[in-house]
Amino acid sequence: MAAHYDVLIVGGGIAGLSLASELAGRCSVALVEAEQDLAYHTSSRSARQLIPSYGPPVVQELTVRTLELIAARDAELPEPVLTPRSFMLVGSEADVAAEASGHMQAITVDRALELCPALLPGTFAAAGLDTGSYGCNAPLLLADHRQRAEAAGVDIITGARVHSAQRLGSGWQVGAGAEGFEAGILVNAAGAWADELAVLSGVEKLGLQPYRRTAAIAAVERPLPAATPMVAAADNTFYFRPDGDDVLISPSETVPSGPEDAQPRPGDVERLVERLNSVTSLGITGIRRAWTGLRTEAADGVPVAGFDAEAPGFYWLAGQGGYGFQTSAAMAELAASQILAGQAVSGSAASGDAAAGNAASDGPASRTAQALAAIRWSIRR
Repeated sequence: MAAHYDVLIVGGGIAGLSLASELAGRCSVALVEAEQDLAYHTSSRSARQLIPSYGPPVVQELTVRTLELIAARDAELPEPVLTPRSFMLVGSEADVAAEASGHMQAITVDRALELCPALLPGTFAAAGLDTGSYGCNAPLLLADHRQRAEAAGVDIITGARVHSAQRLGSGWQVGAGAEGFEAGILVNAAGAWADELAVLSGVEKLGLQPYRRTAAIAAVERPLPAATPMVAAADNTFYFRPDGDDVLISPSETVPSGPEDAQPRPGDVERLVERLNSVTSLGITGIRRAWTGLRTEAADGVPVAGFDAEAPGFYWLAGQGGYGFQTSAAMAELAASQILAGQAVSGSAASGDAAAGNAASDGPASRTAQALAAIRWSIRR
């Protein structure tokens, strides 16, 4: 016999886990993850930096709220998730001006060289600094979400790939692994597989596109001081930051991909090392490990959160692109409020109308809802 829950979340990355911990104790919840380990794909391959000046305006709004929520939780933890770490853009004057936002201040080249002496003079003409940026202990944040969810009764099942899903009556019947589930609301937090889950569920896909992004931990001759900002090229060709005595580096590529267990491609890291050794004095001597994650985006680059207006009880929580961690708490807060409101109405009213109506409510969650609603009033316009 299938187990019954109010909400079934598909996907055990940062999106699904943060929603599970937000809903925990407020309704019955199960989370299913195809892999044996949670956060196996993109969420375990993060740059671990939350940057208020990074991304389109709606993402910046989500980031500010996420930082507020994580900081409040940090006060209760023995070890903080957030550590102050500035973010610095370098490049041509035109590129820096194009990429800078209201959260970033212009600084002189001399000041940039003081903050990161590894940068070689003459390799950039302008710089911007975001001092409200934070390093993120991603494993700790993920573990805290899981602990909070399970402590409040959420069932988390790994190694359970969804193989069937259909709308029956007022809810959903889902087969995942060897288990069967019934739920009033099905949450699609499947990351790069979100469109595939939609099709499996008989729901029209949104055209979400995964993109590759590679990173590596590099050994260097001259380690960066711990207080060095994360440095990114304004033309999106590299970024680097301290990682103990090593340095985390990335070529910042955005290459379309299918949903897969992405791996670095030959030459990507080698070309990055050559580039960084030409613009810095890091002296990269070798690569300790390298990985590739998938950043899944909607066509407009805005995270997708809301009930599907054409599929009652089907909730999208996907398309966060490279902003998953830095928008996660705000997205979970918004999604939980919409899902709980959706439970209070019947049938098709739980699709677009409940979500849009809840966006008008008071409180911090509505700030996020309004930010998203300004771009996307419903999942299907």
